[in-house]
Amino acid sequence: MGLKKGDTIPAFSLKDQHGNLFRITELIGTKPIVLFFYPKDYTPGCTKEVCSFRDSYEEFTELGAEVIGISSDSEASHRKFASSFNLPYVLLADTRKEVRRLFKIENSLFNLLPGRETYVVDMEGKVLMVFNSMSPANHMTKALKALKNM
Repeated sequence: MGLKKGDTIPAFSLKDQHGNLFRITELIGTKPIVLFFYPKDYTPGCTKEVCSFRDSYEEFTELGAEVIGISSDSEASHRKFASSFNLPYVLLADTRKEVRRLFKIENSLFNLLPGRETYVVDMEGKVLMVFNSMSPANHMTKALKALKNM
């Protein structure tokens, strides 16, 4: 069972698509955060999901939120993926799946695929919304709605 509404997200640091160290603690206290965990770069469902966040990115920033995508792909894969689809937000490389474990995200489909979960986190680092579905279709809309209802 993963994190629930009201839980505080764990502190973590990962490399982004440019090789820079990203620390979540530097964002907590400054703005709301949308963290979405997705299975793999360049797969059809994941491409649909990241592009939906891209296409609505301005709405998220107008609400003051930071959007962050996380998968176990490498920094180099993320760099190419972000460039291929003009992604304006940070992609983090959780190559050892350490952050997935911190968030207690379970694998799906007979334990073969990394789970797909989206979290909306308030300025204090508390979970406002968790959406867990292998379908990429509603992650962005649920996150946007949760931010608007903050």
